[in-house]
Amino acid sequence: MVEAEQTVVSDSSLVLKLLPTDPPGASGFINDTNAARLSPNLWDQYLHLGNAALEKLFSKSGRAQLSKLMGASFSDEWQSDDLSPEQAERLIRTFAPRALRRPLTEEQLSKILAGIAGKKGAELLAATKFELRAVLMSPQFFYRGLLMKGEPGKQQAVDPFELAERLSYFLWEDRPDEELTRLALDGSLSDEKIFNSQVSRMLASPKARSLAESFGAQWLGIDSLDELVGKDPIRHHALKTQAIDFLNYLFTEQRPVMELIDSKVTFVNQGTSGFYGKDRQRMKRYNKAKGIERQRTPNQKLELVHAEGRGGLLTMPGILTMNQGPIQRGTWMLRRIMGVEVGEPPADTPPIKGSPRGENLSFRERFEAHRSNPSCARCHVKIDPLGFALEAYDRNGQFLDSSERLKGKPSTIDSSGKLPSGETFKNFAELKSILLTSQQEVIVRNIVEQTLSYALCRKLTRSDQAVVNAITKNLCENKGTWLSLFQQVANSVPFRETMIEATSKDDE
Repeated sequence: MVEAEQTVVSDSSLVLKLLPTDPPGASGFINDTNAARLSPNLWDQYLHLGNAALEKLFSKSGRAQLSKLMGASFSDEWQSDDLSPEQAERLIRTFAPRALRRPLTEEQLSKILAGIAGKKGAELLAATKFELRAVLMSPQFFYRGLLMKGEPGKQQAVDPFELAERLSYFLWEDRPDEELTRLALDGSLSDEKIFNSQVSRMLASPKARSLAESFGAQWLGIDSLDELVGKDPIRHHALKTQAIDFLNYLFTEQRPVMELIDSKVTFVNQGTSGFYGKDRQRMKRYNKAKGIERQRTPNQKLELVHAEGRGGLLTMPGILTMNQGPIQRGTWMLRRIMGVEVGEPPADTPPIKGSPRGENLSFRERFEAHRSNPSCARCHVKIDPLGFALEAYDRNGQFLDSSERLKGKPSTIDSSGKLPSGETFKNFAELKSILLTSQQEVIVRNIVEQTLSYALCRKLTRSDQAVVNAITKNLCENKGTWLSLFQQVANSVPFRETMIEATSKDDE
């Protein structure tokens, strides 16, 4: 059972003020709410939001939405107390299925409509609000899957409406739209060709940006930038939106999965253009308004031609800024990109010692003594090669090893390393080549695991590994795209099947 994302129409600032951010579940994603419980306080907050949403719906500012739900227009003189029984019934018949994300039977609707029977005027309005509020506070609204019928205790295919809901919350973080609901209603969604075409359609929608803003940001820890550069909103916006726009480009424009690691395309605005050398000269001119010193500007899609040390997510200034220093950078790459579990350092880990008197050792040279400790070496043999490969980038993500900076002088930066596999490299460019070839399967497997876990809203288990293996193999052998990945995940057995829990008599 998965908690349904909040869909109440209300003022966003009120929602953010009253509702705490959901903590990540065992999967690491906040949509993993299997263990989440509604506390009395949280229940009261939901009730407050539900009331606020209904008051807004029946106010003048909500008149357009109310008219749409009722399928009727109102005169300028119409007041909410003028609500007729026919209008109230149409509202309930439209509102309840939308809120519960599936059509309701006539029997289910009759139980709701019984609450407004025989009423008119202010009494009818109050009764209608009560019934709508009851829908918004029902378990079937809060949690997904409760209305699906099936045989308890048996693994079985989800029904078309649950499938539509799973797909919509996966790709959009929102309830199914009218087209997806219609295809579920007429049975067409079970057709593989139609289903895959829906995945393509949904990825082409602006709503699909949620994949980058939610899935991508959580998987890669991009929200860490909020704390690091939160005091400088212009810089924060530039660094964070560059990564988000790049992920959105990969996810929605059928780009190869491995383009995450290396790409000839990036997204740049005035705040990040300085990292891209001569390529910035091809940006469209930005005319700053008079009297404004600094301003958030939209990113422009930019082809990389001259910029050294760039291409792909790993060398974006925002990613490098949120991971400062070789250990943090290596740990991030190991965990987030390659999917390798890295334990926390022991509590008694000694600090890195300074240079001995009379010597001017680099951090890397001083760190060699630290990693000679057996308790540290187990992890550092994996972390250090990746982290020190990025030594040519400073704490702000600037590339220090460029030919323009060196101007013929030999570089004193040591970005070389040796992976646990025995593969060696001289700099990050050579490491990137290794990641794109011999380490490709490791990276693709992690991408598949992260995507499947997010789509299922849970941590993967041993029983999911056959699906992970099959999708990983297919993507590696066919230079698979993100579209192919999303389609294969949505067509997988874990995504399309479920186990319905037995209901006790007390729950009926």
